[in-house]
Amino acid sequence: MAIQVRIPTPLRGLTEEKEVVEVDGGTVAELIENLQAKYPGLKERICDDNGELRRFVNVYLNDEDIRFKDGKDTAVKDGDEISIVPAIAGG
Repeated sequence: MAIQVRIPTPLRGLTEEKEVVEVDGGTVAELIENLQAKYPGLKERICDDNGELRRFVNVYLNDEDIRFKDGKDTAVKDGDEISIVPAIAGG
């Protein structure tokens, strides 16, 4: 089951400049592991040393923040779209 993952511009250097990549997985956590296998270095940019999503990285499943669902355990299905969105901070 291939899920489309939208890659933000700052991380596209790791995905051969692709804006959208496809990976398999049944949960967001599995997608992240499979992204790492296919595009080494990606996981460390979106997850901390404990494997949790970095504070300034938001992940959306079909436009809904996974933090309001089951986090990395959020289930995904064929046809879903994941978006990785770096948070913008300013002041």
